[in-house]
Amino acid sequence: MILYHGSNVEVKNIDLSKCRPHKDFGQGFYLTDICEQAENMARRVTRLYGGSPCVSVFKFDETAFIDKNINCLIFNEPNKDWALFVLNNRNKRFRNISDILCNQDKKYDIVSGPVANDDIALLFRTFSSGLIDIDALIKGLIYKKLTTQLSFHSPISLKYLVPME
Repeated sequence: MILYHGSNVEVKNIDLSKCRPHKDFGQGFYLTDICEQAENMARRVTRLYGGSPCVSVFKFDETAFIDKNINCLIFNEPNKDWALFVLNNRNKRFRNISDILCNQDKKYDIVSGPVANDDIALLFRTFSSGLIDIDALIKGLIYKKLTTQLSFHSPISLKYLVPME
């Protein structure tokens, strides 16, 4: 599978320590199988941090999903567990990091699932402020067009990503 990473610099050697914490699936290296999505992210990162938009391309060996040494978590669609997982990882004050619906401790080597993009940020804030419950949040997601992302959180998971020229 071909995956794309949008940034303000070209990435050939992935350094997980440079990845920002408190992202959807925890601190990790994020990619998508949609080139346009990576291009949009590259423009966004460039606006925030300077540099030039760049999309780095990787070949992903999908046998990682069946490797017994790799702990993968896959969300095929937005559901209650996915929403709580994203909210827990984004929450800097979340303390129960051993919870299975959290990856702040990097218990999952690879996570795949929908992108919690800006289009659903209002839904997440409305839930977090207690104005709606989790069922209303999930119901609201039905009408959103969500794309997929994959995140890599450990050195062993990076062995399944090869930069392409």
